[in-house]
Amino acid sequence: MRDRESIPPALRATGILAGILLSAAVLAGCASSPPKAAPRTQDTIVLLPDASGKTGSIVVSGGGQEVRLSETNQAVIVREGSSPGKPFVMEGTDLSSFAAPALKALPPPPKQFILYFEHNTAVLTQKSRALLATVMKIIKERQPVDISVVGHTDTVGDRRYNDRLSHRRAKAVADLLVAQGVDRSILDITSHGKENPLIPTGDQVHEPRNRRVEVTVR
Repeated sequence: MRDRESIPPALRATGILAGILLSAAVLAGCASSPPKAAPRTQDTIVLLPDASGKTGSIVVSGGGQEVRLSETNQAVIVREGSSPGKPFVMEGTDLSSFAAPALKALPPPPKQFILYFEHNTAVLTQKSRALLATVMKIIKERQPVDISVVGHTDTVGDRRYNDRLSHRRAKAVADLLVAQGVDRSILDITSHGKENPLIPTGDQVHEPRNRRVEVTVR
């Protein structure tokens, strides 16, 4: 994250040349003030956790030197043309005032919903039908959005049959969303058949939690 500190460039006084011609003599005068060095800009980089609370790492370089940030809220200041300073942990009100504007500008993290189906059908369970109201609420709150709808099955049946069934389930959910006002063009509809089960099982195993559609709202 960057915090660019910018100071208007110093004014440079220009030389003033005055010439006065008297008889055959030339009287010239000039006045100038020494130029002031332009102030150097600086960047402040802070490593913040992601939406899940995990913190990665980042390498900050400058002036031919590198510094790695790998701790939550660790920061470093880099001045133009210089090597990075010594890393420090930004805390309290300093962190709040520094990070709040940027964090506020970030989009909310994706929201995922799992809708379950009756065995061997593209019919939602009663509980999942009720969850659709919450899905629509999030979609309306976050507009504009992109929505992925991914169908799945358990491992009962052959691959070809489950590929078709998972697609029917994804399409059924997409149709329900469209019926409630969602623009079909923002829906990315895919299906995985019996691949990528939520609950790993052997082949030909009934598992209700794998009969599902995953809806992700971004």
